[in-house]
Amino acid sequence: MKITVDVDCTPEELRTFFGLPDVRPMQDALMKQIQDQMATNLHAMEPEAMFKVWLPAGIQGMEQLQKMLWSQFTTAATRPKE
Repeated sequence: MKITVDVDCTPEELRTFFGLPDVRPMQDALMKQIQDQMATNLHAMEPEAMFKVWLPAGIQGMEQLQKMLWSQFTTAATRPKE
């Protein structure tokens, strides 16, 4: 025998039914604090500084690759042809 029960309710109704606490005010306060902190940090940083923080290895790696290729091209261009 197989019995299927479908319950149609909102998350708030289900939390209330099971007696769980309403954490929405805490979540809203925490999200507001996080948003304020992120906005403050973003306004304080310059775009170049943000890229250096977010992509330190990526940008440095690209710069090193560019320098290596440039040195190879200049070396090849200055070699005497045989």
